[in-house]
Amino acid sequence: MTDKANIPSETLPEDDFQLTEPEEQIETNKTITFDQIWNKILHFGLGETTVRIGTAVASLILIALVVWVMSRFFLKAEKSNDLPTAPISALEATPVVFNAGGLNPILSSGFSVFRKAQLHTILPPKPRSTMTEYIIVEGDSLFGIAEKFGLKPESLLWSNQHILGNDPHNIYPGVTILIPPFDGAVYEWAEGSGLNGVAKFYNVTPDVIVDWPANQLDRATLGDFSFPNIPIGKLLFIPNGYGEFSDWLEQYTRDEPATSSITGSACGIITAGYIGSGTFIWPSTETWISGYDYSPSTNHRGIDIAGSIGNIIYAVDDGVVVYSNWNVNGYGNLIVVDHGNGWQSVYAHLDSFLKYCGDNVSQGEQIATLGNTGNSTGPHLHFELRSETYGAVNPHDFLILP
Repeated sequence: MTDKANIPSETLPEDDFQLTEPEEQIETNKTITFDQIWNKILHFGLGETTVRIGTAVASLILIALVVWVMSRFFLKAEKSNDLPTAPISALEATPVVFNAGGLNPILSSGFSVFRKAQLHTILPPKPRSTMTEYIIVEGDSLFGIAEKFGLKPESLLWSNQHILGNDPHNIYPGVTILIPPFDGAVYEWAEGSGLNGVAKFYNVTPDVIVDWPANQLDRATLGDFSFPNIPIGKLLFIPNGYGEFSDWLEQYTRDEPATSSITGSACGIITAGYIGSGTFIWPSTETWISGYDYSPSTNHRGIDIAGSIGNIIYAVDDGVVVYSNWNVNGYGNLIVVDHGNGWQSVYAHLDSFLKYCGDNVSQGEQIATLGNTGNSTGPHLHFELRSETYGAVNPHDFLILP
C-alpha cells in the first residue's frame, strides 16, 4: 500500500487536500434556538411545570419591585408627616364578629386614626325659626336676595306684600323687607279677616297658621276661626303658603280704550286701524336683559331690556295706540299698542312719547324713547306681549332678534 504522506504534494490530486471536519464538530457550532429548547422541554413532559415556575418567578420580581417603590417614595413621605402615630396598644388583633345568622363573619378593628385638633371649627348654620329683617342695598333684586337666603323669589314677594305690594320693582336701597325662615308667605292681619279665608287664599289649612310657634296663637283664647282674637296689624307667617298675584295692568282694547289716570282724557272709540301680521320684531336698539326677565312666579310679566335714556323704541307690529300716558301702577310713561288680532304690546318706563292715543303705527316705526320713569331702578324698557287668549306670555318666545 502506498502512503500518501510520502508522496510529494505536487503528485497528489487537488481534491485530496480538501479535508472535511467531523460531523460532531459541525453539530456543536450550530446556534441553539429557544424553540429547540422549548421542544426539548415538551419532549420530556415538563412544559406545564416550566410555565408555573416562570409565572411564580415573574410574580416575585413584580412584588419586589412594588416593595422597592413603596419604601423608596411612599414611606419616606409618610415619615416626614408630623401627625402623631397610634400607640402600640392600639394595634390589637382584629376580632371576628358573626352576624345574627352566625354565618358570615364581620371584621372589626380597634385601630384608630389620630387627627390634629382643628382650632377653628365651622359649624353649619342653624335653621331659622323666626323672620329676620334685611335692608335693601344698591344692586339688589328679589332673585339675588332669595339665592342668598336659600329661598324662592316668590316667597320674598309673598312675605312682603304689605311693603312691596305685588311689584318686584318696589325694592329700593334703604327699604327694609322681611326674610322668612323658609318658603312661605306673611300676612298682615286686617280688620274683618278670618283664619278660614286667609288660609284658603294661601292654599293651606288654618291649623298650619295656628300651629306655627312663632305666630304665638293660643287656641284656648283664639276663639272662632271665622272671627279670631288676633290683633290688627299682627304679622303671621304662613309656612309654604302662596297665592295668586293681581295684574297691574288693565286690558285696553279698541272698543274700551284707556283713560289717562292724570288728565282723565279718553282715547275715544276706535273702530278702525292697522291690523298686525302676528310676527313681532325686537322693540329696542339693545338686545340684552337688564334687571328682571320674564318671571310670572314673581309677578313680572315682561322682560326688562337694557339701554340708555333716549334710545329709540319701535312698534313690534302694525296696530293702533290705545294708551299713551302716565300709569299710576308703576309703569310710568306707558304706551299700549293694540294689533287688532288678539295681541297687544306694552312699552313702559318711557322717557318721551312719539305716538299718542288713536295713532296708527307700522311695524318698526318709532313710537317712544327709552326712560327711567315709574317704579324703575335704572334706564330700561319694560316690554310685555299680551294675548286675549293666553294673557301675558313670555316675549322671548315670540320676538325676532335683529
